[in-house]
Formats: sequence, C-alpha cells, structure tokens
Amino acid sequence: MNTILITGPTGNVGLQVIQSLTEIQHSLTLIAGVRDLEIDASKLANFNIHLTKFDFTNTETYDAALRQCNVMFLLRPPAIAEVAKYFEPLIAKAKVVGLAHIVFLSVQGVEKSSIIPHHKIEKLIVDNGIPYTFLRPAYFMQNFNTTLRQDLITKKLIFLPAGKAKFTLVDVRDVGLVAAKILIEPKKHVNQAYELTNQQQLTFQEMADHLSVRLKTKITYQSPTLLHFYWQKRSEKVPAMLILVMIMLHYFPRFQQTPAIADWVEKISGKPAITFDQYIEAYKKELIGI
Repeated sequence: MNTILITGPTGNVGLQVIQSLTEIQHSLTLIAGVRDLEIDASKLANFNIHLTKFDFTNTETYDAALRQCNVMFLLRPPAIAEVAKYFEPLIAKAKVVGLAHIVFLSVQGVEKSSIIPHHKIEKLIVDNGIPYTFLRPAYFMQNFNTTLRQDLITKKLIFLPAGKAKFTLVDVRDVGLVAAKILIEPKKHVNQAYELTNQQQLTFQEMADHLSVRLKTKITYQSPTLLHFYWQKRSEKVPAMLILVMIMLHYFPRFQQTPAIADWVEKISGKPAITFDQYIEAYKKELIGI
C-alpha cells in the first residue's frame, strides 16, 4: 500500500488533488506536508489525511517527512525560485530514503525553457534516478478567481501584457483528478510526462468575450506595456516577485508558438476536459464578486 506525501496541500492544486482522492476508492495513506500543524489542520479538517511538518524553506523538515512515505506529490511554491538551495537537498534526500515515485507538477513547455525553475527540478529528479511522472499543465483557468479576480470584480477588466497571444487552458479540477489517478497507480505512469490541456486555444480578448457572455456584464481586456503593467501592479502593492511571475506567464508567450492541445486529461481521467465556459459557470459567484 502506497503512502503519499502531498506538498502544498492547502493551495489550489494540492487541495484539488486531496479532494479528488476523497472521491475515488483507494487504499492509500495520505499525508499532508504543512508548515503549521495547527493552522493547516483546520484547513484540512474535512479530509481523511494525516499531517506532518514540512516546510520548503526549512531543509531540516525534509528527512522526517520523506521517511513517512514512498510516493510524493511535489509542486513548487511560486515564491520559491532557488532550486539549488531548496530542491537539490530535497531531491537528494528523496533518493537517500528510497522514494519510489515522484509526481511533479511542472508546466507546459518546460522542456523548451531551461531558465524556469521547473526545468531544473525535472532534471534533478531524472539525474537522481527517481521514478517520476511529470504533469505539465497549461494556463490555469482558476487564475481568474485568484490572481486576476480583483481587477475582474472591481474594474470588469483583464489587465495583462499578453497582446494577442493564444493560450491553452486547463481547469485545476482536471489537474487534481489526473494527479489522483496517477497517485493511485503510479507504476502505470513511470517516467512519463503529460501535457494537461483542454481542447481550446484562446486569446485573452476571446476569454474576455466568453466571460462577458456568461457573466452577463462587459469584461474589457487591456494589454499594457511592460512598464505600465509593472508600475500599475506595484501601485496596487503587488509583490515585485509576483509581478515578474505574471510577466513570465503572460508576456513571454507573445514571442512563442501557441502551445499544443493534448488529450491526456481525458485519457487518464476518463472524462472530457472542462471547457472555459464550464469553468465560468462553476465559479460564476466568485467571478462577479458575490
């Protein structure tokens, strides 16, 4: 029986992985690696999951957490970009304790971009010889009800330097379901990399149009210059590191080929990938500020 350590269990993806695992019959033992045992216990109170101390920024927590499991669901917190400082010792420790499998939440197109942290983390896992599955999701639809929500509900605006670039999309619920299916039977997915997308390629203007129709209110898309975007977000007290992440996510795709559509979501989960309109309907209250 596999014991699964889930990192980032209280974030969007981690929570969805746990939620999906509660809806599927399995014999796994689930352990949430959390920074604060008391605070995070309340966030995970509705799930049948054990908690253990695990903090990416404290390498002393790695050993005890990893020795409790044989499979790890690994993600990179957005605020942690220092791969050598934190992920090298983590992966090295995983090898020492004999971890049987790592399911790593990477990003679509990672194999073509050696500068992003996910590329380096994938390479670390491969170089250490740990069996893996790499999940490479497209642009998260849930960005609209998290990072982009404030502009959306207060200004009816999508304010991003994305120009006319087309993006592939995926719903976090699909990512969680795919991850859960793999965690239940990791041996079926050893040393595989899966791009997770739905069947749509949309510009942000087209996304604004979909939102306008479904929310029954005009949503405007504005693509500012990088300088305008940076100073506007700084004036809103957005941390500089998060602004740089947003630039990487939204500006750089203007100079790259449109990412491909893949069908791994349906192949692995057994369900068609969620469409952008279905996402809007499911999150309508959050998107209009109720």
